[in-house]
Formats: sequence, structure tokens, C-alpha cells
Amino acid sequence: MWTQQADPLGRVGLSALAAATPIVFLFWALAIRRLKGHVAGPCTAAVAVLVAILVFGMPAPLALASALHGALYGLFPIGWIVVSAVFLYRITVETGQFATIRDSIASLTADRRLQALLIAFSFGAFLEGAAGFGTPVAISAAMLAGLGFDPLYAAGLCLIANTAPVAFGAIGTPIIVAGQVTGLDPMLISKMVGRQLPLLSLLVPFWLVFTMSGARGVREVWPAALVSGGSFAVAQWWTSNYLGPLLPDIISSLVSIVCLVAFVHVWKPASTFRFQSEMESSPGADSGRPRSG
Repeated sequence: MWTQQADPLGRVGLSALAAATPIVFLFWALAIRRLKGHVAGPCTAAVAVLVAILVFGMPAPLALASALHGALYGLFPIGWIVVSAVFLYRITVETGQFATIRDSIASLTADRRLQALLIAFSFGAFLEGAAGFGTPVAISAAMLAGLGFDPLYAAGLCLIANTAPVAFGAIGTPIIVAGQVTGLDPMLISKMVGRQLPLLSLLVPFWLVFTMSGARGVREVWPAALVSGGSFAVAQWWTSNYLGPLLPDIISSLVSIVCLVAFVHVWKPASTFRFQSEMESSPGADSGRPRSG
């Protein structure tokens, strides 16, 4: 039976550098070499197998079997979730329900910051809990783009917002896999994550607003950011500690959506934030402190 050595080279720094080689290679392949994802992925997997065999001394049959197991796990549980989510998204688009959802959100508020909180943060967290693996950013960014956000800017906002729910991922997949790998009870891991992550979840809406409109924007809409992040954080803590790793993102996002929607019905920001491009096309609109998307 083979036991992995944490420091095969006798120097922690060198061993860590060797372990990071596949990650560095992936960044090089995608960002510098500009390889396609379907090419960079298998190449990176091959590099990881070579590092495992040559540096960490993993038996070749075991390394190949582990690589195959990882590929199959990514293809079926993960791939199936993503395909199902995209299929459902396409159904909503073709039937017009996606436009209905988008227009309903637009009717709640014209303020771009509040729209980002609703879609990028709260709704994106729901998609993360239901599908994960890039789907939340893709669908949420598409909704924001449909509302008038610059597509690339919308994707950036959704990536920022996705830092709050991503630890639990699609129906708790990261926590469950962590339990399988370490032998720890997934419920125990869920509790520990649920005691650390809510603080970040509380701060992310403020970070999102600051990215869009700076410190002045935060001062204008901090009550909405507090309601959005606070309700999400409390629900995330409770579900992760008492229900387990499967539902924190889904329940927290639904609680956040309900609380924020109810709040914006009784509260409005001092000024309506719009982007510079919108101000140029509508000179009379109130922008607060616009920043170009």
C-alpha cells in the first residue's frame, strides 16, 4: 500500500513548488500559450500524473487509476449537474420565462447596485447551490447583460459575488468530496465552514457595491447591502450547522432574495446609480456617482 509523502524532496518549499507545477502549467497554457480549454485540461492532467509518479513516488498504475477516477467523477456528477442547469436555462430562454424573471427584477429597482445585489449575489448564490461549476457566473452575467450591464463587467461582478457561496458549491459537492478524501465527517466540515464563511458572506455585498460606485455608493446603499449579506450569512450559518452541507447556498440565497426584495419595497437609496454610458444617452437621469461598466 502506497502512502503519500508530504515532503518528498526534503525541503518544504521545493515540495510545494513541485506540487504547484500542474497549476502553474494550467495558467501558462491558458493565459500565455492561449491553448483551448479542452487541450489545456488533458495536458495539465498529464503533468499532474507525471509529478505524482516522478516526484511523489506514486506507483504508475495507481496514478493512472486516480486520474481516470477524477475524470469520471468530473464527467458524471459534476458534468451532469452543469448540463442539467444549462438545459433548464435554455428552456427558460426559449419559453420567455427568462425575460420575465429579468423584467421582474428590473421593475423592483432601477438602481444598478441593487440589481447587482439581487442577481449577482443572491440569485447567483442560488445557482451556485443548485448547479455550481461556472454556471452561476454564466447565467447571472447573462441576466445582468440583459438589463444593460456591459457583459465583461457583469461577469466580473458575478465572480466577486460568487466568493460567498462557492465553498459549499453544487449541493455541497466540495464539502462531501473533502469528507471522502480526508475521512472526516462531512457534517463536521460543514459546521466548521459555516462558522467561518458567514463573515465573508456579510462583507461581499459591500465589496460588490464598492467595486461599482466607490465609498460614496457604499454609504448610500449600506442598508440594502447589510440586509442582503446579513440575511444570507445568518441563514448560511444555521443551515450549515444544523442541516448539513447540501442546502446552505440554496436556503441562504432564497432568504437573501426574499429579505432584499421586501426591503427595497419600503426603502430607496438617496440617488439612483446608473452607468456613465446611460448618463450620456439620458442626460437628465440621476446617477449618484456613475462609473462606466
